[in-house]
Amino acid sequence: MAFEIPIRIYWEDTDAGGIVFYANYLRFFERARTEWLRAALGLGQRELAAKAGGMFVVSEANVKYRSPARLDDELLISAAVQDAAGATVMIEQSARLRAGGSVLCEGLFRLAWVDAAKMRPARIPQHILEKLH
Repeated sequence: MAFEIPIRIYWEDTDAGGIVFYANYLRFFERARTEWLRAALGLGQRELAAKAGGMFVVSEANVKYRSPARLDDELLISAAVQDAAGATVMIEQSARLRAGGSVLCEGLFRLAWVDAAKMRPARIPQHILEKLH
């Protein structure tokens, strides 16, 4: 089941043509992953680093743009675990119109677990993996 957050499109999100600038979808996806992580683990990234000694970083992003969002549109941004094992988590994400539900943008992101102090790859702690499944 996907985790979702609502996003409204503001002037700051658009380009001169009044459509969402393509890179802003990455920001929307990041917000959804951050809130998903908080909901799944009960911790924000800072707390996760302090308590578990590690954190998730994006190591790969694949994004497909289907249709533009425009000023004042209301979107639902989703995040769902596709796979979690070892040192990585694969997250599927989409941005769709709240009214009508048509998919505007979708992405697949690989998150790597790194040691927070050394910024080196490490295995995801078992108790965190269990919460992600």
